[in-house]
Amino acid sequence: MTPRRFQRPGEHWQGPLVAVGYALAWTGLSEISRPLLDLPAGLRFGALLLAPRRLWPWLIAAEWSAVVLLHVTNLHPAGGMSAMLSMLPRPLVAGLLLLLQRHAPPDATGRPERTARLLLAALVVAVGVSLLNAALTFPVVPLDSGAFLQALARLTLGNFVGIVLVSPLLAVLLSGWPDAARVQALMHDLVLVLLPATTLLLLLLTGHFPLARYALGLSLVVALFFAFRHGWRGASLALSIASLPISLLSAPAAHASATEGQLFLAIAGTSALLLGSSTDALRQTCVSLAVQNARLANVTQRLDQLARQLEGAARRNLQEEEGERKRIAAELHDELGQNLTAIQIRVKIAQTRLESAGLGDVAASINDIVATMRRSVRGLLESLRPAALNEFGLTSALTEGPLRELIRSAGMDYCVAIHGNPRSLDEAMRVTIYRIVQEAATNCVRHARARQFGVRLRVGRRHDECLILLDVRDDGVGLVGSAESPLALGRGLTGMRERVLALGGTFRMTQGSQGLRLRILIRQPHSTA
Repeated sequence: MTPRRFQRPGEHWQGPLVAVGYALAWTGLSEISRPLLDLPAGLRFGALLLAPRRLWPWLIAAEWSAVVLLHVTNLHPAGGMSAMLSMLPRPLVAGLLLLLQRHAPPDATGRPERTARLLLAALVVAVGVSLLNAALTFPVVPLDSGAFLQALARLTLGNFVGIVLVSPLLAVLLSGWPDAARVQALMHDLVLVLLPATTLLLLLLTGHFPLARYALGLSLVVALFFAFRHGWRGASLALSIASLPISLLSAPAAHASATEGQLFLAIAGTSALLLGSSTDALRQTCVSLAVQNARLANVTQRLDQLARQLEGAARRNLQEEEGERKRIAAELHDELGQNLTAIQIRVKIAQTRLESAGLGDVAASINDIVATMRRSVRGLLESLRPAALNEFGLTSALTEGPLRELIRSAGMDYCVAIHGNPRSLDEAMRVTIYRIVQEAATNCVRHARARQFGVRLRVGRRHDECLILLDVRDDGVGLVGSAESPLALGRGLTGMRERVLALGGTFRMTQGSQGLRLRILIRQPHSTA
């Protein structure tokens, strides 16, 4: 057994209440409607479009009841047969909308593509209803080809204009306005623009002016203005108010044919709704882009914070690494160096005894081993903590000392150019620069087969940061000639790049016929200098 669906409170009364309200609205619009504008057709289309399908029978029954009531009370302008025949198109409109909703569902949400489908559906419904009315009235009205086609065109345009004027306005009344600021701007334009334009249009239509036949074009200007300023909602409201003089007066035919008035309103309504929906879509896109830009700005800010945190962590790691190197170098110098010195002294003391025992070669061998160990320890200490950098500073360490001896011992010319004050750099920056030049010089001596090796260091200030530009180059064969030991060279370049990136700098390497070139740019905050 299928369980019974519980209905919400008041749902039983929703259909009758909607029917009563629709009948009253339809009766009021039928009283102010003119052959130029079929406003009840617009109400019928909009109500069937916006209402759920379960309320469609109530709407059709309400309109039939209103037609019968007007006919019984002799308030309907049509005769008995015409009034009864005019009741037949109501189910046709529902059927056409049902068919259109299955293939290209129209709605009144204001999106450009859906507004286009809404206008297309309005045109299809207007043509269908007009053809049915023409077929029903054919036995009653004598057929004249020219008059019949003209009447059919007026009927179709009247239905279409009525739909364009009433259906969007009904959607505005049901959906409301986006925010209070737009409502305030709309009221401002209603007072300053729409009411004076409507008054001017009324004067032009009721007077006998030479250009009165072009007065209907004013409604197009007003509709486009409100569409551009307030979207499709403002366009529908402006169209409804601007069309009141045309709807209430029968005089426009004195200045322009009814078909001209209908064409003006059809063009104005179609253009305004399309422009208004496009304006709303553009504004929505701008709002979405603004939200996305704000999110991207927040993400970028977070990434910048993370980058600064990572840079700070990397800088601390370098400082800790250099501190550990310094500690290890001190331990090696104090412990291993002293022990080697003690061994060498002991060997010298025992050298006379060893020689008398015929073991002089053993003493010489031990001295050679100790000397080799001392040189190895000295090289290890130099790699752990450059003595020249500690004792003389960065400028002297680059221009003199082990680097110059290394380059000159390989038969190459060594050129150094330093601009600025390297003393303003912190310890991590000075050690990084020296390590990069040291590694580049070692690679050049081992693999490049170069004749010249040059270093250019420029230290400058800009705003609150210190800029360091390091340029290292040689005229060797580049990386191609390093096939003897590609792994070591790769590790060296990787170490350089990691050191530079750890300090938030940029590392660029280029090579060509003139050799290998390294260009490093690092920014150091003024506070750390």
